[in-house]
Amino acid sequence: MPRKARIDAPGALHHVIIRGIERRKIFRSDYDRNNFVNRLAELIPETYTDCFAWVLLDNHAHFLLRTGAVPLSVLMNRLLTGYAGWFNRKYRRHGQLFQNRYKSILCQEDPYLKELVRYVHLNALRAGLVADMGELDTYPWCGHGVLVSKSKQPWQNIDYVLGLFSDQSREARKRYREFMEKGVSLGKRPDLVGGGLLRSSGGWWGLRNIRKAGIRVKGDERILGDSDFVENVLKMAGEALEEKYDLKARGYDFNRAISRVAEVLGLAPDRVTAFGKSPQTVEARALLCFWAHRKLGMSTIEVARRLNISQPAASRLSKRGERIEKENRFDLIGDKGLKT
Repeated sequence: MPRKARIDAPGALHHVIIRGIERRKIFRSDYDRNNFVNRLAELIPETYTDCFAWVLLDNHAHFLLRTGAVPLSVLMNRLLTGYAGWFNRKYRRHGQLFQNRYKSILCQEDPYLKELVRYVHLNALRAGLVADMGELDTYPWCGHGVLVSKSKQPWQNIDYVLGLFSDQSREARKRYREFMEKGVSLGKRPDLVGGGLLRSSGGWWGLRNIRKAGIRVKGDERILGDSDFVENVLKMAGEALEEKYDLKARGYDFNRAISRVAEVLGLAPDRVTAFGKSPQTVEARALLCFWAHRKLGMSTIEVARRLNISQPAASRLSKRGERIEKENRFDLIGDKGLKT
């Protein structure tokens, strides 16, 4: 079966998991982990993403992220592509570092955020990287230590998480620490990472009782939440997908996007894809990358190939193009945003 498309939207909460190919290590030393954290420190603020929890293990890692205006895929592509290239150069290896695509589960925030923060941070204890909660408090490759004030990571959003426990900082840290301790005995918590409908219904017994009562439920393995939440998320994702299909049905492709960029910027079409670093050329390429990637659904790899640039460059240009569109009120369709 083909893989289902990822689901994302501004303000969406995601539990993200990355794994090494064939369960191999993606971090061989603390130097590697530090390089990865430095990339997070740069990309999390740049992409307006909230990071509530994170942990780096040996062959995988977990993150709890809330996206801003920049899609999760942009953050993850830049993070994983950059780190994999650095890792391969350092260890003189070739080929994939990560197992397939990263896994992302879109989560209903109200009932699950605290549980997911605890689940993510206790992974270091469950994996045996620390012996007990005391060691976890000082484990540097996990967001728990930041929340209990043993270390600092400015890019980690601790205020929002601690605010779920108390308005008073000291009391919030105390209650958070107690909440974490209570979670040690709960084990691996498959209900937080398994199939969508099963985990959203309280396991097989909960699902069976719901169906016996004649209650209609909606589930999806990409989503952690109750039936209404799942249905609303799928509806919004469908509307975004319909927009892409609608654009294609109207004949909007890469070449049509080039023409539209030329139109709104008042350039000749060949200037849009021309090489050069003039402000107009860079602005045109950026807007083209954004519309091709985010509106037409082309991958940044395909856009990069079409423009004969690198994939990271295409990602950066797409981000810049989003700002250009908003600042000038440009639109891929119709007469909106035409400069006069």
